[in-house]
Amino acid sequence: MSDLSPSDSYLQLIDQIVQMTLKGNIRSKEQVYQLLVEGVSPGTGELFERCLQTQVESVQTRLETETDELKQAKAARSRRALQTIQGEWERWQQQNQATEAIASVIQNIITAEAAQRLTEFLRAIDPNQPQCLSASQLKQLAVALQQRGDLSSSETQQELYQLAAGIRQGLMSWDGVQNYLVSWIYDQGQSLGFASTPGQGNPWTVWSKQLTNPLLIQLFRALALNESASEFAARIAALDTSTWVELVILLQYLQQGLVAWFDRLVYDAKVGAKLSISTFLAFSILWSQLARGFDQATALNSFHKSQFSEGSFQVTLQILRSFAQRPYFPLYGGVFASFPGSQLRSIVNYLNEPLKRVEGTQEKARILTLIGSSERAQGLLERAKEFHEIAREIASEAGDRPCEIANLNHLSRTCVAQKHYSDAINYSQRALILSRQAGDRLGEANALVNLGYSEVLQAQQVEHAEPELYEAAISYLQQGLKLAEQLGDRQSQAFAFNSLGIAHVVLEQPQVAIDYLAEGLKAAQVSGDLYLQGLNLAYLAEAYYRLQETKRAIYAGCLGMYFLETIASRDWRQPAGLLTILQGQLGEAFSATLAQLRPELIAMIGVDGYDHLPTLIEQYRQPG
Repeated sequence: MSDLSPSDSYLQLIDQIVQMTLKGNIRSKEQVYQLLVEGVSPGTGELFERCLQTQVESVQTRLETETDELKQAKAARSRRALQTIQGEWERWQQQNQATEAIASVIQNIITAEAAQRLTEFLRAIDPNQPQCLSASQLKQLAVALQQRGDLSSSETQQELYQLAAGIRQGLMSWDGVQNYLVSWIYDQGQSLGFASTPGQGNPWTVWSKQLTNPLLIQLFRALALNESASEFAARIAALDTSTWVELVILLQYLQQGLVAWFDRLVYDAKVGAKLSISTFLAFSILWSQLARGFDQATALNSFHKSQFSEGSFQVTLQILRSFAQRPYFPLYGGVFASFPGSQLRSIVNYLNEPLKRVEGTQEKARILTLIGSSERAQGLLERAKEFHEIAREIASEAGDRPCEIANLNHLSRTCVAQKHYSDAINYSQRALILSRQAGDRLGEANALVNLGYSEVLQAQQVEHAEPELYEAAISYLQQGLKLAEQLGDRQSQAFAFNSLGIAHVVLEQPQVAIDYLAEGLKAAQVSGDLYLQGLNLAYLAEAYYRLQETKRAIYAGCLGMYFLETIASRDWRQPAGLLTILQGQLGEAFSATLAQLRPELIAMIGVDGYDHLPTLIEQYRQPG
């Protein structure tokens, strides 16, 4: 066959297998597979496939045109033989692709500079890459790295051994943990999410009991107590590459396993989506915290500090980019669902740095949208506008209309917070036009609410404004609410109810406002949006105060103040100011009322939360 062209060689190989089949010399598919393994050279698969297709078409033509029964029967047997070859060829391709992928990863790792080897490994397991290595391929990679290490210089050998060991340990740790992936959900009536009370039912506690690596056990126990991963990483005295790689593999499989499980919650897809959102955010925040902690770890040598910090940022980006491609990515909120306050206070700071390293992609636009809405919730309005403007431009260039529309809506809401009502109306009108052109009904619902809300507040600035102005604005709000209800989007419903409630507080119609705000609070609780929960409660307190229902005003004000401060929103000062006024008016009766409300408040925010309330009120009183 060596004197033949590659094309003729493959035609001859195919014909040989067909003739052997016709003569009864092929007894199994495995025999065909081995002939392909021996006869087809790596890198020439497309050529072999073309030759095979040529033979298939030739036999098919004979079947359609041959009139001699014996020749037609032979052609039929030849077609069956070719079908067997096609089946085993697909098997050969799958196996060869895996082998080539592993060989390519090994080559990239070995030829990379020492500082880039972890980056090459992380690229190989990036779920956003078309050929991300599977668990079985990772096992093969570990074996191959060990073998190449045996043939390498002492320094390279040690690095390859560490990588191989980390892969093996990571897969073993996952084997130990995966049977307990969601068992914590059913233990002791544990609620879903990552904001659970520290204790036996906490997922990190459950998972830590299945591990053998002491450092990973310590980390998981710290996370179970809601301790900062940054602080944990910063005080690590010693950390080798194998343990870091083990952690990467274990956390990746935990995150992906949880998302896959939550995505399958067919009995309530919306609950599943909410939990998947929390999972993506929880693990991206964790890796961002670890990145910062490793960068500050004084006991680690400079090489490892850089390696582990940079690698952790890379993992953060991988998670965020996977998240941004999901259909339930929260363009309009839900950012703060199921997180302990200790993490919420720093979410934006933790995620800012890795975002700087993403090129101008559609994924970046969506991630920036998420962060921008978080910035607005925290009162960082100029930064929020900057995020949303950049996200809108990227989304527009990428043709991501829902994301572009969402950022116009966010810009409108941000302008309202700045009291720039004309700009807010302009942004909401642009969002409304674009959403109707694109058929984006969710964007349209939010645009209608934004438009109505902005016009109510602008009308308030006009002395003796005509009633028609308010009627038109309220009509937009009600249209937006109706559309959000038709879509079944609880977060947008919460937003619409909230806006209607605030509008009626502004219009000095407190009882109507209470009806809307109460519904808004329910919807926000279902959607898991703590910011909207806090805002609804803050305005409920205002409405109850105007109706002189003091006890209810104190209850709503305390919860609103606490929730908003928990997520570092500067809006906590609004209910704190009202509570300070009530405290001044009631004197000792204020403390007595607070004591009466203690059981109800503890049920919502715990003993620590209740004890923190007087501190917040006092903090509000302090100058600056």
